[in-house]
Amino acid sequence: MSSMKDRENAFENKFAHDEELKFKAEARRNKLLGLWAAELLGKTGEEAEAYAKTVVLADFEEAGDEDVFRKVRGDFDAAGVQQSDHQIRRQMLDLLAIAVDQVQSS
Repeated sequence: MSSMKDRENAFENKFAHDEELKFKAEARRNKLLGLWAAELLGKTGEEAEAYAKTVVLADFEEAGDEDVFRKVRGDFDAAGVQQSDHQIRRQMLDLLAIAVDQVQSS
């Protein structure tokens, strides 16, 4: 019976660890996305960092990535930045892969 409890605990610990890594990778991706978007919006330095934080915070509005996408899409539209929905979503995917590598190597 003890081995079943050990397996259950191991599974729960692995799940918690995986969820933590997923959260960190998505937060890192959102920061990288914010920095990318900030550059296209003409922001640099502290202004770019502050903008990236707003993109990270946008992810807490709802589950999934749509809140982050809407934030960047809306800001691009307001500033007249020409990026298609596909380009933004593609950048989100590319940056997620980079973020996962960064989180796993840290």
